[in-house]
Amino acid sequence: MLRNCRRLRVLTWHVHGNYLYYLTQTPFDFYLVTKPDHPTGYAGKVGLLPWDDNVHEVNADDVASREFDVILYQQRSHWERDRETLLSPAQRRLPRVHLEHDPPQESPFGQWHWVDDPDTLLVHVTHFNQLMWDNGITPTRVIEHGVMVPEGVRYSGELERGIVVVNHLAQRGRPLGADIFSQVRCQVPLDLVGMDAQSLGGIGEIGNPDLAAFCARYRFFFNPIRWSSPGLAVIEAMTIGMPVIGLATAELATVIHNGENGFVHTDIKMLVDAMVGLLRDPAEARRLGDGARRTALERFHIDRFVQEWHDALLQVTA
Repeated sequence: MLRNCRRLRVLTWHVHGNYLYYLTQTPFDFYLVTKPDHPTGYAGKVGLLPWDDNVHEVNADDVASREFDVILYQQRSHWERDRETLLSPAQRRLPRVHLEHDPPQESPFGQWHWVDDPDTLLVHVTHFNQLMWDNGITPTRVIEHGVMVPEGVRYSGELERGIVVVNHLAQRGRPLGADIFSQVRCQVPLDLVGMDAQSLGGIGEIGNPDLAAFCARYRFFFNPIRWSSPGLAVIEAMTIGMPVIGLATAELATVIHNGENGFVHTDIKMLVDAMVGLLRDPAEARRLGDGARRTALERFHIDRFVQEWHDALLQVTA
């Protein structure tokens, strides 16, 4: 239960818009570092997301003159560059958290995390990520995703196709499974949505408020990603009652249980067979989707997510 407490002023950056929107459901004030023309990493309150009144923008040049209670870093450049160039000496001594969104990219198990500071809390979004990073002397905590979907949106599955949701899949290549998507869609009808999806013959970007309803008509959700945290779109699809098929890699292997809420495997042929089976059997797809929704509500509910972030931020500022 959220306790009545001082309303913290959290300085952070816009890195992943949907994650940031869910994070700002925590009852604190969030200040986003912005720059003119909103370049990547300094975007502020942009896009179609319905930002609440507790989200504010602060120009990068004005950060040093403002007062905050805690600094929430989200990228290596924030920690190594912005910490030194944008923050005042007093702000650099404030309580601090580094949110790590991804598993290590240079070595699957041997990459040292750059924070390496006993006075900073390093938050990972999955237990797999926490396991694979070399966190050094930095204390760590796992806060798994939490999501919200529009009221009343539920899986219907009438389209005999699968849906894939990945931003910039062509650019991001093998780690996000561009080759797997291209291979599978030659055997199974698949649609791709996300930023620059057109580069791979996809539909394009669907705004976050409309994404769940757009996906709900498809028979299944396919996640081709090899090496990343389970995307918020995967969790949102599960929340509306949609079966998920994907690679049994990273944290997804602990989320999807074959025959209960979807199907995961490392053999692409097995994945294709599972997709074909769901295209032929909508009743089985709905049964698995019901299981996916149960998993999502038990593990990825927004209330649990908000509670854990609330507790973490209070802990570091105590």
